[in-house]
Amino acid sequence: METLITDLKTQIIDHLNLEGVSPNDIDADEPLFGSELGLDSIDALEIIVMLERIYGLKIKSQEEGKKVFYSVRTLAEFISENKGLGVV
Repeated sequence: METLITDLKTQIIDHLNLEGVSPNDIDADEPLFGSELGLDSIDALEIIVMLERIYGLKIKSQEEGKKVFYSVRTLAEFISENKGLGVV
């Protein structure tokens, strides 16, 4: 799980072009949105596209998305639980 969390941090930094941010700067349990990262709804869409492209996973509802996108750890848990399932 820790390897996946580190990978996700790196992917988020790369996909969102977060300059000056390293994986160590992102707390896996901090909220992704409303935190010092300053992510917004456009960033959420970018992360959704990243999930689909890299992991083949889709979020089926806005309610599920709120839970999944809470933190890097919740993203990692979602990926671990749904790997290989495709649309969830």
